Amino acid sequence: MNYDQARDYLLSRPEAWEDFPFGPGAAVYKIRDKLFAILMREQGLARVNLKCDPAEAQMLRDVFDAVQPGYHMNKRHWNTVLLDGSLPRGELERMMDRSYTLVVKGLRVPQRRALELAWGKDVLYR
Repeated sequence: MNYDQARDYLLSRPEAWEDFPFGPGAAVYKIRDKLFAILMREQGLARVNLKCDPAEAQMLRDVFDAVQPGYHMNKRHWNTVLLDGSLPRGELERMMDRSYTLVVKGLRVPQRRALELAWGKDVLYR
């Protein structure tokens, strides 16, 4: 998966939107004003920061060379994934979905319920 494919996938999540609060070099993806991914391109290499359960975060780092502790993030809860082609697309999509789901589940109850009513749990929590 390259930068453009990652961008398209992140924006395909319900009500996800793109922002550039840190400047043009870091695209921030949010749901209800909460960050769930940061997509960057530096020296020709794309990478994405994704939220992750702490135990799973470490396991993914142990299994995949392209998964590293979150760059400029809380390293316990965030991973940086290099988009170098070494990860299967399905695994990368699963990580993106998991990041989105963790953020949705952390929303205030009225916000979360509104999303669940509008989109359905099976769409939000895939």
